[in-house]
Amino acid sequence: MSDRTGSDPGLGTTDALAAAPVSGGAIRSALRGRDHDGRDRERRGPVAKLRRLGIGTSWPAKVSWVFLVAIVLVALAGPLLISADPVRQTSSAMLPFGSPGHLLGTDDLGRDELARLVHGARPLLFVAFASTALAAVVGTGVGLLAGYAGGVVEQVLMRAVDLALAFPSILLVILLVAAAGPGTTSLVVGVGVSLAPGLARLARALAARETARDYIVAARLGGTRTPRVLVQEILPNIAGPMVAQVVMTLSVAAGFAAGLSYLGLGIQPPTPDWGYMVQAGQEFLYSAPRLVVLPAALTLLFVVACNFVGDDLRDALDPKGTV
Repeated sequence: MSDRTGSDPGLGTTDALAAAPVSGGAIRSALRGRDHDGRDRERRGPVAKLRRLGIGTSWPAKVSWVFLVAIVLVALAGPLLISADPVRQTSSAMLPFGSPGHLLGTDDLGRDELARLVHGARPLLFVAFASTALAAVVGTGVGLLAGYAGGVVEQVLMRAVDLALAFPSILLVILLVAAAGPGTTSLVVGVGVSLAPGLARLARALAARETARDYIVAARLGGTRTPRVLVQEILPNIAGPMVAQVVMTLSVAAGFAAGLSYLGLGIQPPTPDWGYMVQAGQEFLYSAPRLVVLPAALTLLFVVACNFVGDDLRDALDPKGTV
């Protein structure tokens, strides 16, 4: 039998390869390779990465993540989508649900309720995130320094932290805000300072544990400066538990912000705010309960979602149960 690839000039190399018999094993190998490529692409997706971290595995966590993302998007982009002015007073007061031009009705001053809810998300979230960030920076810094330095430095810093924790948090916030005067800035500072001691205690415990490990001892013996040890060595190794605790602290900050606005010490009118909306609508609790129920429900759902997300992050980032 002659070699067709060599004797038949009309049959090229490609045709010869195509005409060559292919074994079933080769086909299965090719299909497995294609399946592996597909699974690799799936594993590289953002959802798969979150699943590998263990984030969003339970349905309460999934719902909470979706709700938090939705609330943040509403706070950022909602005012651009809602054309109604949340502070404009009209003669159309106390319109019910589904009124023309007012999907959620109006309040006692004729202001659109949907616009006020959408615009009211931004001040609450700003205060909650800003005060939590302040508490995280101050608390983590104090705790890192105390846990790493030990000795007299640790005693002085932690006694100050214990003194701050001796006061009820809400009372400390009220005192700080009342001393500085109501407003966004004083609210952020007051809530942030009141929440920092709790984060400082956790950071000190984690930093003290890491300081005793061999890699920190080696870094100190090698002459590495203290700021570099704290930032580049210890902080990355305690970031997981701290992030989980910071997210859970966010719910407390949101509750404080709404509560102080309800008491008149937070966001000042006419700026819409969920806490102040509850206070302004309680007069009409029986005749128009939506004025109280809607902002109160949104605040409650935000707080609960932060707790579920914090629990989810704790399980994923701190599997040993440090927090």
